Amino acid sequence: MSNQKVRKGEELPEIPLKKYLKEINLIESIESDLFVKQFTHGYSNLTYLLQIENKEYVLRKPPKGAIKRGHDMSREFKVQSGVAKAFSKVPKMYGFSNDENILGSDFYIMEKMEGIILNYAAAKSRNITSNNYETIANSWLNTLVELHNVDYKSIGLGDLGKPEGYVERQVTNWSKQYVKAKTDEYPEADLVMQWIQENQPKKYDHCLIHNDFKYDNVVFKDDSWQEVSAVLDWEMATLGDPLMDLGTSLGYWTVATDHDFVKQGIPSPTIFEGNPIRSEIAKMYAEKSGRNLDNLVFYYAFGLFKIAVIAQQIYFRYNKGWTTDPRFANLNKAAELCCKLALKAIKTKSID
Repeated sequence: MSNQKVRKGEELPEIPLKKYLKEINLIESIESDLFVKQFTHGYSNLTYLLQIENKEYVLRKPPKGAIKRGHDMSREFKVQSGVAKAFSKVPKMYGFSNDENILGSDFYIMEKMEGIILNYAAAKSRNITSNNYETIANSWLNTLVELHNVDYKSIGLGDLGKPEGYVERQVTNWSKQYVKAKTDEYPEADLVMQWIQENQPKKYDHCLIHNDFKYDNVVFKDDSWQEVSAVLDWEMATLGDPLMDLGTSLGYWTVATDHDFVKQGIPSPTIFEGNPIRSEIAKMYAEKSGRNLDNLVFYYAFGLFKIAVIAQQIYFRYNKGWTTDPRFANLNKAAELCCKLALKAIKTKSID
């Protein structure tokens, strides 16, 4: 996760922020120098590194013009505070505020996790062997299975979502969101929406799910790759079908044999040699979790469609001029691509 200077228009007001940090006992004095950097990782909520009094904290807040539902800071704070009781791989939460006089939006402060975040650039710059990638995939997948085994009722997260009817609501809601954020005509998107509507499972398990579980949302403790110290980005966590979680992960899981445009559109360390292919990851998940994956194509196609909608929503904001981040300029093409891949999986009945 690289960090850099704060982007124009996304600065934090220093005095109110320091007052808040003192209020929650994270700093001694509001006279102390505060250094702020912005994490470039992630396309959704804004994440900052705060350096003050020889300590480091992370602050998360929604972007400008964001819809509340997808950027609910109080929920993200609640989930991580709750999960920590049963699942050690989560940053410590220090404070949440919904006082808009401080930063103009809700926000929360959490621990900065030390370790390695394996995004594409970080993976490329390291000398990671194919044996390492086998270990990485295993540690990553074990963490997902461990999360899916958390007894969410015992940690006070029983009201986090409504597991009954989860799949049906997801199919309906993501389709609606796509239509709302549409800027171009993609016939593939309409075909995929129709297919997932008609082929959704009626019976499924439910548990606590992360909903955005990929390599660059976990922090590896060190380069032995055997331990994940934290899972990040809990904004979409809820109670639902664990295979929906897996399907999204598989959607992000690009491989060396995928089309170049796919690898550029979803740049992921999973393309390097030693990583299992998508069907192998699914098989490993089935073995580790004991769950049946007969309906895998649905979950993969839905995962890709969801990624398409997320890309399209961000492009919609860019298109409207609400954000000027140059990384967003081609996200409409990424959305189209994900729909094409989903359609290919549906037609070939294969996720590879």
